[in-house]
Amino acid sequence: MKQNTEHIDFYLIGISNHAIPLLNADVLDLIEQSSIFSGGKRHYQLVKSFLPKHHTWIEISGKMDALIKQYKNMDASIVVFASGDPFFYGFGNTLQRLIPNAKLKAYPYFSSIQLLCHKTQTNYNSLKSVSIHGRDWSALDEALIQGNELIGVLTDTKKTPSEISKRMLQYGFDNYSITIGEALDGNEERIEQLDLTTCSNKTHNNLNCVLLKQTATKDKPFGIADDAFIPLTNRPNMITKMPIRLNTLNALQLQNKKVFWDIGSCTGSVAIEVKKQYPHLKIVAFEKREECGTIIQKNTEKFSTPGIDIIIDDFFNSNLKEFPIPDVVFIGGHGGRLKELIRIIDALNPSVRIVTNAVKESSTEVFVTELSKLNYKIHTSSIQVNEHNKISIHTAEKI
Repeated sequence: MKQNTEHIDFYLIGISNHAIPLLNADVLDLIEQSSIFSGGKRHYQLVKSFLPKHHTWIEISGKMDALIKQYKNMDASIVVFASGDPFFYGFGNTLQRLIPNAKLKAYPYFSSIQLLCHKTQTNYNSLKSVSIHGRDWSALDEALIQGNELIGVLTDTKKTPSEISKRMLQYGFDNYSITIGEALDGNEERIEQLDLTTCSNKTHNNLNCVLLKQTATKDKPFGIADDAFIPLTNRPNMITKMPIRLNTLNALQLQNKKVFWDIGSCTGSVAIEVKKQYPHLKIVAFEKREECGTIIQKNTEKFSTPGIDIIIDDFFNSNLKEFPIPDVVFIGGHGGRLKELIRIIDALNPSVRIVTNAVKESSTEVFVTELSKLNYKIHTSSIQVNEHNKISIHTAEKI
């Protein structure tokens, strides 16, 4: 849209799902004075009776590059219709991202999650809202691991209330009820509260959102007992012991990081402990033993830590470009190729933080020597648990 200000003006109209949308006088005046409109197919069906006889409609269908090109070819303001609140996981945020200099004015309606709270008389002061609409599970996983008491979820046609319930039950989040709002404000509106098992076997209207209400709290210990993990067959001691695990967590310094790799994950104890304490992290666990794939998965379910990507393959054979670049790496195993492993990690991210737990002096020597050559500063602390060997916890960060 070409204007003297070199800005693109959009009026964002949040509409309800009523057969005849509720539009106030200001919005009706705006529509009467405008000629270019935009929105999805469903929005057009809802508002077309309000539009002037001669108008241009630009459909929003998901192809953003083509859509923005159309917008920029317009020479007048564009009135965009969106569901509910355009700035609640809505098209207003998309416009701000794709056309950051656009001049926007919004006339919002209630978001679907607000409506569901209103219609169920739910106090939503402490509500945690997440969207899995066209997204992965990570935002919901994080909210569940954090133990939020009330979670509002924007769903889609694949991540349905049934699939949400199945995933929650799989990972032990059975301490929630689920309330489903279908076609809110529409002629087919329906609201029901269910237990997760019942919901996992039901089908709902595609136009829905969900409230998850905590029915009981669960303990979240800082440190998981070693014998609570499902172990590697016939090798129960093949695990990073809890005191060492917790000291390793401190060395990893993950508070403000985004991506963590656990290389040589074995039973998944370090990755799981990290996910428990830092659920925002994207975690990739690499392990070459095939039997560990099932063990790690069962442990993630047992300790309610969904969202860990488990890669069963030799790290040195993996296409590392397929994975997000790590901010922090823990080396739990290296198959005698520590020097090569260090070089690979440094090449991926020269400012990465690397931590390892070494028993052998030879491993310590390689770690310190190679990373010093690459201008990393090394910090070492030692710990011994009962009769087990003394462990050196090495941390390397760029000078």
